[in-house]
Amino acid sequence: MSNNMNDRFANEKIPKLIFSLATPAIVAQLINALYNVVDRMFIGRIPETGTLALTGIGIVFPIMMVIQSFSALIGFGGAPLDSIKMGERKHKEAEKLLGSCFLMLLIVSSVLTITFLIFKSQLLVLFGASPDTLPFADDYMGIYLIGSVTVLISLGLNQFIAAQGFAKTAMITICIGAAVNIILDPIFIFGMNMGVKGAALSTVISQTISAVWVLWFLTSKKAHLRLRFEYIRIDFKIAGGVLALGLSPFIMQSTESLIQIVFNTSIGKYGGDLYVAAMGIMSVLMQLFTLLLNSFAQGAQPIIGYNYGSGDHDRVKSTIKYCSLFCGMFGLTIWSVFTFLPQLPIMVFTNDPELIRLTTKLMKIFFLGTSIYGVQLAFQQVFIALGQAQVSIFIAVLRKIILLIPLVYLLPMVISPKTNAVIIAEPIADFCAVITCCVLFGLKVKQLLKGAKKSIAESP
Repeated sequence: MSNNMNDRFANEKIPKLIFSLATPAIVAQLINALYNVVDRMFIGRIPETGTLALTGIGIVFPIMMVIQSFSALIGFGGAPLDSIKMGERKHKEAEKLLGSCFLMLLIVSSVLTITFLIFKSQLLVLFGASPDTLPFADDYMGIYLIGSVTVLISLGLNQFIAAQGFAKTAMITICIGAAVNIILDPIFIFGMNMGVKGAALSTVISQTISAVWVLWFLTSKKAHLRLRFEYIRIDFKIAGGVLALGLSPFIMQSTESLIQIVFNTSIGKYGGDLYVAAMGIMSVLMQLFTLLLNSFAQGAQPIIGYNYGSGDHDRVKSTIKYCSLFCGMFGLTIWSVFTFLPQLPIMVFTNDPELIRLTTKLMKIFFLGTSIYGVQLAFQQVFIALGQAQVSIFIAVLRKIILLIPLVYLLPMVISPKTNAVIIAEPIADFCAVITCCVLFGLKVKQLLKGAKKSIAESP
């Protein structure tokens, strides 16, 4: 590992270091979100069948999110542990962890591909495909599944590039895939008249190119930690730690589609299609807000992990402070915009006066919790960076599974109007989760750093 990387994580001013690592991640995620929009834009313009094709892709999208969440299970589980190993100067162990995670990604993606191919049609019907939309969803998903191995390798291993301090290189991984996809989409969809199959093929090719880029970098001399053939084997002790720590981001990603289904069915039951449309706009805005916050907090992860491993707890505390401060301020800013200027983000999606009016009213309730939600996301990423699997899993499960989903179903029984009851479930879950997270943070992190300092002092 180069001394330059050691010097950066150990000595560079923390605010500057956090932003240098977080900014490329934020840019990459924005580009990724943009190319998803462009992808759907092309599909929606397929002559005669564009609307049905777009609906079919909408059915496939939640399944894609579930598949991609397995890259978070291994990538976000292994990368923070690698940062800690680097801080402890355990270079060989860090490379063994990288090799083990690579093989885990290969195995998991292969199993997912086979399983989903076998039950493809049943899954699509379960997620809402009708006889009219099933052929389009089936065509897209069939091709996408064949390339899911490279999708998981690209997304999962990219976290290990970022963990080494190569944030710009990790950004390039996303940008390469986005650029290739945007170029190939119109060629395959319209030029070669492949329709939905062309969209899926361009996605697979772009992700494959991204995967090749990631593998080239991690096997080159440019990487501090290299993917070596002799370390590509499963170490069950390593695998257990990776899966335990990765379970929190896995739950966060994989349950996102479930949350959308729960909100849409409930609000549609009490308010009809216009409320579903309003919920769709708010859900996209919430996902974008969460994505940006997570990208920033993940920029702080390698700094926290490295300095925790090296025993420099003053830098750990300082990084946590700056990360929490920024996330908190960003959350407060977004809440202010959504509360006092809600028409600005809404008009990006619609010019329907009735929908704008309804969404404006609902947003002031729905986004109430974002004023403090940034703090929870920051603390949750801190727990992951410190290798605290059980706490991070509990926080992930608490907000969505324990609080939000039951509240969506229970509150309409006691609050009127029932549409507002569904909406208010979001801020109640946010406030409860933030308070719980802050209490756990105050108790656990202080104890963790104190215990680590004691063990270092007692070591010979």
